[in-house]
Amino acid sequence: MRAPVSDLPIMLVEAGILAGTTTILDRISLVLGPGAPTVLIGPNGAGKTTLLRVAMGLIPVSRGRVTWGGREAVPPTHRAIMFQRPVMLRRSTAGNVRYALKAANIFRADWEQRTTELLKLVGLEDLGSRPARRLSGGEQQRLALARALARDPTVLFLDEPAASLDPAATKAIEDIVRAIAARGVKVVMTTHDLGQARRIGGEVVLLHRGRIVEKAAANDFFATPKTEEARKFIVGELLV
Repeated sequence: MRAPVSDLPIMLVEAGILAGTTTILDRISLVLGPGAPTVLIGPNGAGKTTLLRVAMGLIPVSRGRVTWGGREAVPPTHRAIMFQRPVMLRRSTAGNVRYALKAANIFRADWEQRTTELLKLVGLEDLGSRPARRLSGGEQQRLALARALARDPTVLFLDEPAASLDPAATKAIEDIVRAIAARGVKVVMTTHDLGQARRIGGEVVLLHRGRIVEKAAANDFFATPKTEEARKFIVGELLV
């Protein structure tokens, strides 16, 4: 029997993104492999979201290359992404999940069971009939996570999943991310919250001006940063 095809590792080799004469990402070399979550941090405009979209396969690189499991130009059937401000469809909470299952080509006969499982995973099992647009901000983020998981991805990209949420809602999101990672899903996420990066990250990647400044295991990154930029960023100084 053949081993199942995987999109991991995702490898970026000297990858660059240009917008006219402006460099958005500059010679990014990074390997995203199985294991604990990878957290991308850095100031606004550092290139975090662009890097996330490149790794997802939504943006072609201007130079260099990207491979998924050693292959190029791979359809994102095993990858999913949750954007920072996901749009809620004009239907119920459960209806949003069913729509995502349909889009992922899941057999209709499995929709009810999968919807129940996904809503339970994100703690919304009692809100299935509520209109999605009437959920709180934290509940909507959890629903967006459920929708992203509908295709049963092996890699999940999250762009600031807890941005603007209160501490309780943030903890709920972080608990779900840990549960997802414990199931073997590779999580790659951006955050502005250094505390969140400490709590969730297996490895931390610091970007500045479109370049990777430092990459290390989370404990090492925060305990013994190797670059001046990392030391400044950790203590809250501005990177300009």
